[in-house]
Amino acid sequence: MTCQSTGGNGKRIYYFSDMPYRFRSAAFRVTILTVRKEMSVEDFVKGIPKAELHLHIEGTFEPELMFKIAGRNNVRLQYTSIEEIREACNFSNLQEFLDLYYTGAGILTDEEDFYDLTWAYLEKAVSQNVLHSEIFFDPQTHTGRGIAFSTVVNGIHKARADAGEKLGISTRLILCFLRDLDESAAMKTLEEALGYRDRIIAVGLDSAEAGNPPSKFHEVFKRAREAGFLTVAHGGEEGPATYVREALEILKVSRIDHGNHCLDDDELAEELVRRRIPLTVCPLSNLRLKVVDRMERHPLRRMMERGLLVTVNSDDPAYFGGYINENYLAVAKALNLTAEEIYTLAKNSFEACFLEKSQKDKMLKTLHEYKKKHE
Repeated sequence: MTCQSTGGNGKRIYYFSDMPYRFRSAAFRVTILTVRKEMSVEDFVKGIPKAELHLHIEGTFEPELMFKIAGRNNVRLQYTSIEEIREACNFSNLQEFLDLYYTGAGILTDEEDFYDLTWAYLEKAVSQNVLHSEIFFDPQTHTGRGIAFSTVVNGIHKARADAGEKLGISTRLILCFLRDLDESAAMKTLEEALGYRDRIIAVGLDSAEAGNPPSKFHEVFKRAREAGFLTVAHGGEEGPATYVREALEILKVSRIDHGNHCLDDDELAEELVRRRIPLTVCPLSNLRLKVVDRMERHPLRRMMERGLLVTVNSDDPAYFGGYINENYLAVAKALNLTAEEIYTLAKNSFEACFLEKSQKDKMLKTLHEYKKKHE
């Protein structure tokens, strides 16, 4: 609930009543944005319009859908129940997660599978007031086991088109190269992607970060930029701050995915602030993969205080315990974020997305109207 008190200057000060008393100091109070009708932080997060910029479609594969598609494709899973899959999600590190992730992805074989996977995510996103989503996909995970590139892209694209028409959600698609493979494999994937330039807006870099620096993919990112693709890259999750710098200077990315360790290098953090390079942070993912040991120690607040353009996202929500709203709520509660700070995170998500300015402005207007409604 939101409550008010009167400060020494006579101004009313607002805060969430479920915020511990010791955090109701001036540094944590909401002086601009209030929430009418005693709205809880949960309701405020659920209702606020937002964009999601760091979402792996293969990471949205819920156990129920996994069993359904496995049955349809006559694939026998190594797991015997939904509960067993959920138990397997207690990861100790990134590699343990990737092992389960690739097991699930291996079930997907035809356009219908990729359609169903994408549609299920987009329905969930709309239910959480996501107006726009920029979706990662890993074609090498599928082409490496004999699935045609066209099968993957067409299935995802058809679901995106239907969701745009029926659900009203805007989407873009980002192809990610697997960084634990070599650059020649990435180049081959890029060549296949050139025929789908109208469906793929950017290329990125994901999978096992440790020991696979961005510089390993210099030439393929150069070729992608020449072909008109935007570029992003995972960096600074498990890898050091130097990986973030390489992504900026060598791959010339427009966004950094994760970026936690950028705070280890003051000059790098200052450059990210100066250039307004967005960071697509994933709190629950960081917790599940032991990037942070407790949510209270997540660097998101420090990133915001440094002036970094931070966004909140769900990464691989089927495996990490929550979609975008659950991620907002996790950091809001652990870091005692104010309503104004939650609004800023949502605003950042639209500012950091790859939509045209007119589309961004329309969504930002919707967000601003939500804010005014609760002032």
